[in-house]
Amino acid sequence: MAQGRGSAGQATAVGLALLSLTLLLQSELADSAVYTVGDRAGWTFNTIGWPSGKRFHAGDVLVFKYDPTVHNVVAVNAAGYNGCTTPRGARAYKSGNDRVTLSRGPNYFICNFPGHCEANMKVAINAA
Repeated sequence: MAQGRGSAGQATAVGLALLSLTLLLQSELADSAVYTVGDRAGWTFNTIGWPSGKRFHAGDVLVFKYDPTVHNVVAVNAAGYNGCTTPRGARAYKSGNDRVTLSRGPNYFICNFPGHCEANMKVAINAA
């Protein structure tokens, strides 16, 4: 009989642990912020300074709004960002209304249309 009560107690403890984990995950997701890159101007030239003064966290969402006939968004590494090059296998977004969730650490984005990255159509964001 004591064994039965122990099993029920263990089941309750497991249930409470799962509930706590679920609430923790929901609170972290609820704290995620959504940012429109470039604010009202959207994803355009000279957005390199847009992140200045903002604090980003892993899980935050960047929204890139732009005309897809003349721009795109490419997630690149540091070398691609610094050299305005597109590494093999880089993910390109082309919808004109792209949502990208930030991962922890550095996140780099460029427009790889000719001359656009060189005109500072790029952002580097470090997410805590």
